[in-house]
Amino acid sequence: MPILSIRNVSKLFGPNAAQGVKLLDQGYNKQKLAKEKQITVGVNQVNMDIEEGEIFVIMGLSGSGKSTLVRMFNRLIEPTAGQILINDKDIMKMNAEQLREVRRKTISMVFQKFALFPHRTVAENVEFGLEVQKVDKSKRQEKAQQSLELVGLKGWENKMPDELSGGMQQRVGLARALANDPEVLLMDEAFSALDPLIRRDMQDELLDLQEKMKKTIIFITHDLDEALRIGDRIALMRDGEVVQIGTPEEILIQPANGYVERFVEDVDLSKVLTASHVMRRPETITPDRGPRVALELMRERGVSNLFVIDRSKKLLGAITAEDASRAAKEKLSIEEILIPDCPVSPPDRLIGEMFEQSSTSPIPISVVDENHRLLGVVVRGSLLGAMAGEVENEGGHVNEQQLDIG
Repeated sequence: MPILSIRNVSKLFGPNAAQGVKLLDQGYNKQKLAKEKQITVGVNQVNMDIEEGEIFVIMGLSGSGKSTLVRMFNRLIEPTAGQILINDKDIMKMNAEQLREVRRKTISMVFQKFALFPHRTVAENVEFGLEVQKVDKSKRQEKAQQSLELVGLKGWENKMPDELSGGMQQRVGLARALANDPEVLLMDEAFSALDPLIRRDMQDELLDLQEKMKKTIIFITHDLDEALRIGDRIALMRDGEVVQIGTPEEILIQPANGYVERFVEDVDLSKVLTASHVMRRPETITPDRGPRVALELMRERGVSNLFVIDRSKKLLGAITAEDASRAAKEKLSIEEILIPDCPVSPPDRLIGEMFEQSSTSPIPISVVDENHRLLGVVVRGSLLGAMAGEVENEGGHVNEQQLDIG
């Protein structure tokens, strides 16, 4: 069950907004409603499920409706229509007290402008939400301290906000949200006011925190590079509608329409795609089969090398057609012609880091897991194809392009 489910949620502004919802159902679009009924559509019939523990990025250009949508998740903005289910409970049906409880304990928010109290110390700012909940002073100080340590601000507890840099102030805002130990963290353009280098540091900080905390994070941004860098999944919005939801790779490689395609056309794929996205199924052999069997397999499969694995699929090395032919004539074993030091890569290595390795090796790069088991191979043609937006389906065979490399 998703931690957060959004069902046909709309937000309309202006007179007769409720009538506007019915007109949307009848096929009116945003422009027609504005022209004929003086009704502005902020969010138009959005549906999405957000899973526990993921970083879900909602992105779009200014005016796309992303911030309006997120502020409806905790009813800072009241939806005109639809359901918002948190842990299968509809917050649209909650009274004021129940809603306050959700905002205090289930969903916390980190704002773009930090929203720190200038007259309170760093520690007092972090404690504020717990103070409102009337948590015992010693307990809230303990939680505030833990949160500050998480975001790297240990030792800054007694400083005032104006003594901190912009990045440090944003860390305080993040620590304040974490102190409540929420299930869901809403981050609305949280890093957009920061300088580029500090912004990247904060992205790294968030990813490191997520490794430790496994929170559900809903992150709003207009920056595609930021979305691709931190998002497990991305929802791309336009004119109040969600035009595509998918992983960063799906958004880049399988754009839903021309708008998404234009949106991502300038992305440097070498900084997004990894070895796991471009690897192909390897042609393998076990060392007991012999060089004549190896030659026959290469002939049948149209390749010029094979990867040698043991029974547990652990990579032992590679053999080439030339060496297998020599071994057959000289009655050598596969172990005697094995190339043990063939190039390897973990599955999460960016393809931009693999070009030099690929260009200097006559053998495709082996993709191996932490136990050195062979997962796939990356050929030079796959790297070049990926840069052009062409990615093989997972499990694809190594084909003739392997001949061009080895």
